[in-house]
Amino acid sequence: MAAKTTLNAKNLESLGAQRLAELLVEISMGSAAHKRRLRMELAGNHGGAEVAREVRKRLASIARARTLINWRKVKALKSDLETQRKTITETVAADDPQEAFELIWQFLALANSIFERSNESSGSVIQSFHQACEDAAAIAASAKIDSNVLAEKVFKAVQDDGYGQYDNLIAAMAPALGKDGLDCLKTLFIEWSKEPKDKPANDKREIIGWGRGSPLYEDEIDSTQRDLTVRIALQEIADAQGDVDDYIAQQPEKTRKMPMIAADIATRLVSAGRAKEAIEVLNEVDATGQATPFEWQLARVETLEALGRREEAQTYRWTCFEQSLHDQHLRAFLKRLPDFDDLEAEEKAFAYAQAFPEVHQALTFFLNWQAPAEAAKLVMRRKAELDGNLYELMPPAAEALAEKHPLAATILLRSMIDFALDSGRSSRYKHAARHLADCASLAPHINDFGDTRPHDIYVAELKRRYGKRHGFWSLVT
Repeated sequence: MAAKTTLNAKNLESLGAQRLAELLVEISMGSAAHKRRLRMELAGNHGGAEVAREVRKRLASIARARTLINWRKVKALKSDLETQRKTITETVAADDPQEAFELIWQFLALANSIFERSNESSGSVIQSFHQACEDAAAIAASAKIDSNVLAEKVFKAVQDDGYGQYDNLIAAMAPALGKDGLDCLKTLFIEWSKEPKDKPANDKREIIGWGRGSPLYEDEIDSTQRDLTVRIALQEIADAQGDVDDYIAQQPEKTRKMPMIAADIATRLVSAGRAKEAIEVLNEVDATGQATPFEWQLARVETLEALGRREEAQTYRWTCFEQSLHDQHLRAFLKRLPDFDDLEAEEKAFAYAQAFPEVHQALTFFLNWQAPAEAAKLVMRRKAELDGNLYELMPPAAEALAEKHPLAATILLRSMIDFALDSGRSSRYKHAARHLADCASLAPHINDFGDTRPHDIYVAELKRRYGKRHGFWSLVT
């Protein structure tokens, strides 16, 4: 009986077409999304043109909408957008690439109107537009859109990239644009950069904010934004054309000495077989008063390898590891050691991390390395240094250690409980109560608490010290 009532396609077929149709109509009542899906399926029976017409109508309807999109409506909006996007790419494009290209461009044009009335911050909606950029590129190639026409469309889109919806458009479109299209696109941006910038009379300039005691004028912000848009676009075009010199030319002289910019340039020079120039760029970086970022360190290592200075690269990897405990530096270092030497080096690295001044950095390293025994050892030895306020680190660390190292996990959980109660953070009481329950469940698996108070004694101490934290105790079961 159970097998025959299981919801699957085969069992539903036994109901017959008429009954299924009646059920679909009934189920779709009150659900606009379900009705749209059914209409789309019906349109599919009449060919791609009818499907395209339904998509165009729906996109126009979304564009006309003016209601605010709060967090409750984001999921439905995302689903609606994905339905339209997939219908364009999977159904319309197969039947009529030209029509699909126009529709995907209409889809992309929705972004500004949607984000203007939305406070969506998860990034899920903009992912649909980023994917649509990739789709537009594939459809453009299939539809054999003229490269100059395509360049003009890309140019106008990037000019209006108010919410980052077109951030990946140039890179995605590069294959479809080809050499001629990229050259055309480059020319369009250069010409735009040379256009005179209108500056209204002082009495008509609009102030949109203040910075360091002076007004920020709308025309100045627009001008700065245009310069930045042009520079980023020309960088992306240079990358697409494999022109490292043109990429470098888009960077102002002083920014080339910033670590992240220098790393980007060096990486491109190495890829172009110009490692000597890359090391010069890296050596000119001004790192006064700041730690060099991981990306710069990685670029330096890759450059030293490209120059054949492998021993120097290894020494630098170890130095970087000692400074940051970044696991990628150590992995790369060990990978290049002879067999068995890597085991000895790993032991040395573990000992170094155990004594590292910043205990939380060391704990993060052991977790990333998937060395729970070492992480537990660190927690047991240096529990007095643990900061229960580090909510991004402590819960996943406790979870990682709970099964095989319940005492270390308990110590981590207690650090968060103690912080919440010591500081009177009522917003964290519900979490602290949950952590205390976790400690209770771990206690039976701890054979020896050593110099750590057993669970019942710890709870009694909490009641003695924080008995008046009624908001917390009301949550403890």
